[in-house]
Amino acid sequence: MALERYRRVLALPGVRTLLLVGMLARIPLTGTGITLTLHVVNGLGMGFLQAGLVGTGNLIGAAIGSPLAGRFVDRRGLRPVLAVTTAVQFAFWCSAPLLPYEALIPGAIVAGLFAQPVFGALRQCLGAMVPAERHQSAFALDSMAVELSYMVGPALAVALSTGFGTTVTMYAVGVGLVGTGVALYALNPPTQSPGEESPERVPRRRWLGPGLFTLLGVASSLTFVLTTTELSVVAMLKAGAATQWTGLVIGLWCGYSLIGGFVYGGLPRGFSPLLLTGAMCVFTVPIGLVGGGWWWLCLALVPAGLLCAPAMSATVGAIQGRVPAGARGEAMGLHGTALLVGGACAGPAAGAVVDAHGPVWAFAAAGCVGLVLVLIAFPFWRDARRPAAAEPVSASVSASL
Repeated sequence: MALERYRRVLALPGVRTLLLVGMLARIPLTGTGITLTLHVVNGLGMGFLQAGLVGTGNLIGAAIGSPLAGRFVDRRGLRPVLAVTTAVQFAFWCSAPLLPYEALIPGAIVAGLFAQPVFGALRQCLGAMVPAERHQSAFALDSMAVELSYMVGPALAVALSTGFGTTVTMYAVGVGLVGTGVALYALNPPTQSPGEESPERVPRRRWLGPGLFTLLGVASSLTFVLTTTELSVVAMLKAGAATQWTGLVIGLWCGYSLIGGFVYGGLPRGFSPLLLTGAMCVFTVPIGLVGGGWWWLCLALVPAGLLCAPAMSATVGAIQGRVPAGARGEAMGLHGTALLVGGACAGPAAGAVVDAHGPVWAFAAAGCVGLVLVLIAFPFWRDARRPAAAEPVSASVSASL
C-alpha cells in the first residue's frame, strides 16, 4: 500500500523530475557552511571563532532573505528570483577565495541575503503539482531527498577541501550553485495549482497570525533538537575516544530518518507535527544515558531518528494546507527562517551544556527544551489547523455580494 501511494505521486507529470533536480540542487547548498568554515580555518589560518562569525553572518542573511525571496516568488514568479540570486551566488563564490577576512563577513551576509530559495520554492512547487490528498506522501519524499542531500553535500565538501584545498572547493560550490539556478530556471516548475488565487490578492493579515506562528515555532524547535543532537553525538564520541566512528553514527542516524519518512509517507493519514515533534523530543532525552560504546549510541538514536523526516514533512504539509496559494512562497520562506533560527540557537546552547555538564546532559536538555516549546504551542494548535481565509476576488465584487 505504501508503494502504491508513492507510485501515484511519482506518476504525476513533472514530479519525478522535480524531486530528482531538487535533491541534486540541494547538495551544493548543504556544503556551503562547512566550506566557509574550512576556508577560514585552513585557507586563512584563523580560528574556529572567526569561522563561526562568517557562518553566523551567512545564516543571518539567509534568515532575513528567505521570506523576502518567497514573497517575490509569489508576486513575480520563480524565474526572476532565480536569475538574481544565482548571479549573486556566482559573484560571491568566485570572489570569496580572494577576499580578506574583513571583507568575507559582509560578503557572506550578502550571499545569505540573496540565497537561492531552493528549499522553500521546491516545497511550494511540489505542493502545487500534487493534489492535497497526496501531500503527505509527496512531502515525505521531499524530506527523504533532503536527508540524502545532507548525507552527500558536507561530506563531499570535506573530501574536496582535503584533497584539493579550500579554494578549489569554493569554486566547485559556486559552479554547483550556478548549475542549480540554471537547472531550476530551465525546469520552471509551477508555484501555484491551476485555478488558484492570484498572488496580488492575498493580504498578509489573512494568513500571518497565531496559527502560523505556532507552526513556525514547532519547526524551529524541531531543528533546535536535531542540531543539538548532532553536536552532542560528536561531543559524546570525542569524550569516548571514538571520533573515528562519527561519520558512521551520523550516517546511520540519517538512515533512520529515511526509513521513518518512507513509512510515514505510506500511511493512510498523517499525524500532527506537534505530536511527532514532541515524541521525538521525548526519545531524545535518554540518548546520552547509553554507555558501552558507539554501537549502543547507534541503537539509542533509532526511536528519535525514525521521527525526524516525518516531523519535518508534517510541518511543511501543515503550513501548505493553512496558507492561501498566493502567499505560500513567503510562508515557506518564513518556514526556512524558523529552521535556521532553531539551528542557530542550538550551537551555543549545546556548547554551553557540553562544556559545563558533558554531552550526556546535552541530549536531555535538548529534548526537554523542545518538549517545553511543543507544550507552549499546544493551546494554539486549533487555530494552527484552521486554513486561513482567502481574500475576496475584488472589493467591488465583495461589496456586491
